Amino acid sequence: MSKEQLLFCPLGGSGEIGGNMNLYAYGKEDDQKWIIVDMGVSFADDSVPGVDLIMPDAGFIIDKKDDLLGIVLTHAHEDHIGAVAHIWPYLKCKMHATPFTAALILEKFKEKKIDISSYLEVVPLNSKIKLGNFEIDFVTLTHSILEPNGLSIKTPLGTVLHTGDWKIDPNPLIGSQIDEQKLKSIGNKGVSAMICDSTNIFSPGRAGSESDVRDSLLRIMEIKTNRILVTSFASNVARMESIFYCAKKLGRNICLVGRSMQRIYKAAKKCGYLQGLIEPLEPRDAKRLTKNKILYLATGSQGEPMGAMNRIINGVHPDVNLESGDCIIFSSKIIPGNEKKLYHLQNLIVKNKMEMISEENAFVHVSGHPNRDDLKDMYKWVKPQCVIPVHGEHRHMAEHVSFAKEMQVPKTLLIENGDIIKILPGNKPEIIDKAPSGKVYLDGSLGVDSNSQSIKERKNISINGYLEITLIVSNNGKIKKPIISFKGIPESRDNGNFIFDMEDEIFSICKTFSLKSKNQEKNLIETIKQNCRRIIKDKTGKKPFTNINIARI
Repeated sequence: MSKEQLLFCPLGGSGEIGGNMNLYAYGKEDDQKWIIVDMGVSFADDSVPGVDLIMPDAGFIIDKKDDLLGIVLTHAHEDHIGAVAHIWPYLKCKMHATPFTAALILEKFKEKKIDISSYLEVVPLNSKIKLGNFEIDFVTLTHSILEPNGLSIKTPLGTVLHTGDWKIDPNPLIGSQIDEQKLKSIGNKGVSAMICDSTNIFSPGRAGSESDVRDSLLRIMEIKTNRILVTSFASNVARMESIFYCAKKLGRNICLVGRSMQRIYKAAKKCGYLQGLIEPLEPRDAKRLTKNKILYLATGSQGEPMGAMNRIINGVHPDVNLESGDCIIFSSKIIPGNEKKLYHLQNLIVKNKMEMISEENAFVHVSGHPNRDDLKDMYKWVKPQCVIPVHGEHRHMAEHVSFAKEMQVPKTLLIENGDIIKILPGNKPEIIDKAPSGKVYLDGSLGVDSNSQSIKERKNISINGYLEITLIVSNNGKIKKPIISFKGIPESRDNGNFIFDMEDEIFSICKTFSLKSKNQEKNLIETIKQNCRRIIKDKTGKKPFTNINIARI
């Protein structure tokens, strides 16, 4: 019997939405070669102040970089490519992506002043690459971005289909239809396991078509007489083209607002998409037009604090001004976790007497992920021996396992980040080991552990405030009046004297220590810290992050 194995290990994206990063290995136990499929981010919320991006901990594969054959990217969404520029410098391996994804990757590295061109192989659509014992066939799918690819990963032991993100769009507007014939051909040759998107497993029916959204948007817009602003995901190029189409039909000019919208537009044009459209106006030129002659397409559909939408609605955007009676269309869905900030923005829109349209009251969006009927078709075409759900929270993946069993898929396996799964050989894929996994927070420009001191301290300061006390000690061991400053500690008429209480406490403590002796400084500092925090806790209910300085003169 062969001792070679085909292994699969997700480091991100299994048990969560976002941060997708998957590993495959092939070979004997002491001589395995690895590939990485996708390397994405997720976005931080208010619970981690100061952090924007969260990445999978790639330490497991960084340790094996000498046995790494390369990175393969399925498509250009941030939850699949957003971590590449941060993690790749530790790997310095070849990357493989189709043209649109490659164009955006080049831009990411350009921002970091890294020339990646000699490492990045642009893969033509529907073509094959070979990395060691992995023969990888790119399969054109449909999704809410250009050039989504499934990967047929063929090895001497058998074939795995890694779907990436997908849905079945019968009329995708931009790009080809899902390659049903190729999927059927792959299925007829035998698929040992399908690693499959679980995002919409709770949604019945079909995800829907971009062409239907375009028709609906046009019907909504053609009766509007004031300014129209549409906000959507910048990466949804088909939706972008629909807005251009509507603008032309309505005799309106179009204006793109937001850096990522401009970046995606330029990348799509560079790759040969979005041809024959009207030219967009610059925001500073668009504001001179009459209300019924302009249509804006803006970023910030999730209520992001720095997104274009937030700045526009709060009246601080330098070039885009909206008024009562203007129409705002949210042509997007709410990503879980964004509800609070998005509803705040939408309430502000309504308060300002603007018309607000969203998926809650009109047909203005379709998902890019497969509903249950889409999954049924994929199962029928591919006929996998085993379905391993990924790209979902635990509840999605558990439901996907149940659904696959209902669909008579012979085998299923429920996994989570860090599980090392032996797909082949054997009668059934099984979890055989656990890899170290976790999250790395992008804190400023540095990647830090989720338990790092900087994160803990900032959380503490955000909750309890900050207190700083400086003691000035003279050569003869006497102290002057302490300098006390604080931030984020609540004050009122009733507790306003806590500064004086702390001063009295500090003088009292200092009498019990010999200030001439530096050996006692550590105990002195700790005693002042504890007692002053107790005073503020008694007065305000807060226990601030406290820093004590001793300056000797």
